[in-house]
Amino acid sequence: MKIIMLGAPGAGKGTQAKQIADKYKIPHISTGDIFRANIKNNTELGQKAKQYMDQGLLVPDELTCDLVMDRIKQDDCKNGFILDGFPRTIPQAEALDAALDKINEKMDYAINVDVPDENIVNRMGGRRCCLNCGATYHVVTIPTKVEGICDRCGSPVVLRDDDKPETVQKRLTVYHDQTQPLIDYYEKQSILKTVDGTKSMEAVFDDITAILGA
Repeated sequence: MKIIMLGAPGAGKGTQAKQIADKYKIPHISTGDIFRANIKNNTELGQKAKQYMDQGLLVPDELTCDLVMDRIKQDDCKNGFILDGFPRTIPQAEALDAALDKINEKMDYAINVDVPDENIVNRMGGRRCCLNCGATYHVVTIPTKVEGICDRCGSPVVLRDDDKPETVQKRLTVYHDQTQPLIDYYEKQSILKTVDGTKSMEAVFDDITAILGA
């Protein structure tokens, strides 16, 4: 079962991807994790990616696709995998399809977690993050036991710049420009499935498992 997760930043696709990975015993592959692992292990692909990242540049599509393909050829992906954060653009999707085609594989599902922009701005504006241990909270849905203090390590929790309304709005604009076209792309391939991301986390997960099968 080979799945791509689609959805705007803050739609909850990462959370759903982790749950799907646990339920179906397939790896959850995030491009950020792949970059970090390759850089840490000083692989040839990692060294190339680091050159771009050190200059604050985006890693080119071809190199990103090579890193993803390198990951999905590993043994733990033989029963499937979930891609989270890739592809983000049509050229990346085309590169992925071409690379999979060479090994006689193709994606099975593109799951779009659909949430209106205003919900996302409100949702992300409530997020709080501990800069010390990385724990994440939400002022409404997952509050800290003591206001402003991390449950896990006792450090202060903060609203990250990434989650401020004006930044979220910019990220959503980029998403609609670059990533929204992927929804049409996968719809044409008849593998797109859309779920209502405004429901509770559990209800969204139930909807996804209904699509994938028990």
